Amino acid sequence: MSTPFASQLLGWKQNKDSKKPVPNSADSSSTPSKEIAAKILEYLGVAPGLVLSSTPADLGPALELAVQEDLAKSLPEADPSRVWLVDHKKRVWDFTQYAHLGTIQKAVKGNPVLSVDLGRDYLIKPDVTVGTLHSSSASPEPAPFLHAAVSCKWTIRSDRVQNIRHEFLQMIRHRRGRLPHLVTVTAEPMPSRIAAIARGTGEVDAVYHIAFDALRQAVDDVGSAQQKKDLAEVISQGRLKPYEELATTLATW
Repeated sequence: MSTPFASQLLGWKQNKDSKKPVPNSADSSSTPSKEIAAKILEYLGVAPGLVLSSTPADLGPALELAVQEDLAKSLPEADPSRVWLVDHKKRVWDFTQYAHLGTIQKAVKGNPVLSVDLGRDYLIKPDVTVGTLHSSSASPEPAPFLHAAVSCKWTIRSDRVQNIRHEFLQMIRHRRGRLPHLVTVTAEPMPSRIAAIARGTGEVDAVYHIAFDALRQAVDDVGSAQQKKDLAEVISQGRLKPYEELATTLATW
């Protein structure tokens, strides 16, 4: 399985250190990353060496918008009984569980003492938010309930792992009411890097990969013993899942 948008985003990029293109999800300095990512493209049927016009800097925002558009379409199909509100970079205090943070923000704004004491960690705008209304109307009143927050990371690096954990920990800490589903969506090809965010103590419910089956086949073909072990672990523990399951999971939760 792969998402409808996987083959549109995954492709090749020009490597500044070499004339030979490399997969745009790969770490250009890592041979294993490039090998696995190239195999993923092969299984997806992406033409070898076809360089996409998108730059690496464009891919993160492109993934966010693709996930937003896909969930906005698929969630009402999966559960038409609920009013689904799927947004990009919406503030968490626009939702019921975090409405009090808006009050804090008003108090902090223009007050340097409060700003220093309270910090700005509560100013959270998840990449994609999934809200629901408990009425048949799409009116903004009452405030929607935050059903899920989706952190979209094209690739996984140590700083991005910390950013995800920090943001989700703040959401866990500041909520007043039921916790939203907290998930990550990625195109990262290296199992060890996926494991870095998939493992943990509950900050992230699960990681969803946009080319799950191609990743498994690629690691099976060219991955090291440790990479195969890491991937098998996170899949068997339910920590890494196909992106195609995300809408169904949210609709039944």
